[in-house]
Amino acid sequence: MPKGYDASETSVHFMNYHFVWCPKYRRKVIMGDIETRLREIIALTAVNNGWEILSLETMPDHVHLLIKTSPRISPNNVIAKIKGTTSKLLRKEFPELRRRLPTLWTRSYFVSTHGHVSPEIMKRYVEDQKRR
Repeated sequence: MPKGYDASETSVHFMNYHFVWCPKYRRKVIMGDIETRLREIIALTAVNNGWEILSLETMPDHVHLLIKTSPRISPNNVIAKIKGTTSKLLRKEFPELRRRLPTLWTRSYFVSTHGHVSPEIMKRYVEDQKRR
């Protein structure tokens, strides 16, 4: 089987998604302790669901995530779990988020698959976002 592909009882798959999402009103709130805790919560959510984080970069006003999942879960469910869990916990732990924003995240997000582009190239692209 080619490198990067996974197999289950009924399929061979390569399900890597690149997600980008923003805080409400694109507010620059992903900094300091909030950024650190956001990374921890995303990592824990991925582990609890059997997903693998290939790359994660945060900017003050948006997040880039490259994540590997199985074909049994839709991209919509992946991002819903991540955004829902992070919003609930961050707003509970950081009351200033509740004062500044009616909800932490916008309802929208970007998602793409990267086909046959190597995971290393996608990881480098996500990590390079911080330098732009």
